[in-house]
Amino acid sequence: MASDRHAGLPAENGGGWPHRFALLTCVFTVVLILAGGLVTSTGSGLAVPDWPNTFGYNMFLFPWSKMVGGVFIEHSHRLLGSLVGFLTILTAAAIWKTDERKWMRRLGAFAVGLVILQGVLGGMRVVLIKLNLAIVHACVAQVFFALMVSLALFTSRGWREDTGETGDKGLARLGLITVSLLYVQIIFGAVLRHTGNRLDAHLLFAVLSTIHVILLSYKTLKLPNPGALAKEANFLWVLLIVQLALGGASWVGKYAAMGEAFTPVLIISITSAHVVVGAMLFATSLVVALRLNKSGLFALKDTEAPVAAGGARA
Repeated sequence: MASDRHAGLPAENGGGWPHRFALLTCVFTVVLILAGGLVTSTGSGLAVPDWPNTFGYNMFLFPWSKMVGGVFIEHSHRLLGSLVGFLTILTAAAIWKTDERKWMRRLGAFAVGLVILQGVLGGMRVVLIKLNLAIVHACVAQVFFALMVSLALFTSRGWREDTGETGDKGLARLGLITVSLLYVQIIFGAVLRHTGNRLDAHLLFAVLSTIHVILLSYKTLKLPNPGALAKEANFLWVLLIVQLALGGASWVGKYAAMGEAFTPVLIISITSAHVVVGAMLFATSLVVALRLNKSGLFALKDTEAPVAAGGARA
């Protein structure tokens, strides 16, 4: 019988290659979201007018010497998207090979489908020149990132060792509400960035999200034995402070009179960072919510045997 170590990722232990691939995909997805933010902030979305080719070239064979200005930003975004897609496939394949949890296999397959959909949405945005597709593309990117962070959590040893027994159903519900509010905030943020409209809704949900993130972080840290949740709750309020600072700076740079002192490069940097930190805040709140709901609303029980090396049952 193969040992747990040689089995790659036994479902009962966690860790291994699926976890490593998921973490790597998360890292490059953050870079991809930053690149997408730069595409929008610099107006480079249509710098490359064709898709899936790049000025008639195969996307992967486009000469580096021609990657300048907006073309560099947009084409780099496409290449990063392809890399994230490849890593997603590796993550899903590793899960299917070494993890017998059926719901995990479905999530892996769903991640592959979602990253393909995201690539098609990005391409259709270029081909059809539809602003609404750019908004949907931005919103789906956040869902994909949240999904990959979830896969990284579910394949970790920490998830296996966490009993999820907090004894506070109200806090568990607060976690889910906070995640929902943050995602609505992301939607209105995408609308604002791409159309310049609905600043009112963006600010309203910024206030609601801030209140709920503070409550979630505070109440989680007040648990008798928060365990791994303590680190994540602390990270949550740190991200919130950074996000509020970036949001305030973005508002000053775009709408206030003193914003004239901001250079274009500074505004681009601030707004792009605002998108990235917003994604990290959303994903972190999801991790906290998943942990809080593990034994209640989000009860996932794994009773199947782990997979041995080569895919056979141990």
